Amino acid sequence: MYVFLEVLTVILVAGAMAMALAHALELPAKLRLARQEYFVVQRIYYPGFTIGGGIAEVGGIVTTFALMLTSSGPLQAWLIAGALVALLAMQLVFWFMTQPINKHWLQDVELNAPAKRFFGTEGAAGSPPSQTQEWTALRNRWELSHVIRAGLAILGLVLLTIAIALHGA
Repeated sequence: MYVFLEVLTVILVAGAMAMALAHALELPAKLRLARQEYFVVQRIYYPGFTIGGGIAEVGGIVTTFALMLTSSGPLQAWLIAGALVALLAMQLVFWFMTQPINKHWLQDVELNAPAKRFFGTEGAAGSPPSQTQEWTALRNRWELSHVIRAGLAILGLVLLTIAIALHGA
């Protein structure tokens, strides 16, 4: 049963890392887009990244915590705890850096009821920033948040992988 938990945890954390890394790898190309093109591209992420990321990130946190509680030694427990901290830090970056911009940008996008609740756009009014400097500042913050999240996800996966490798040694 422990091996199943290890494999499931790696799959979920790798899924969370894959989505964060995909965003980060798009950065150079997205910085070349004009405002209108950028906002068109932004709409392709929903609902796929929201659903997939939600499952992978929440599942990864839950299974990493379970793995930490059932670890076989102090070194493995500390490595898994480090992975868990990285995954929780990913959430902090999302909720405090990424999500406020998502909410702002999705105000005028037609979303289904669950998406409106998740992004907090229900009853919101407004439109994306009109000044070039303002939208680029938001773009840069959104893109930077995903680079930070990718780094944290990679760190979490590396720590988790080392912990599992040590368990098998």
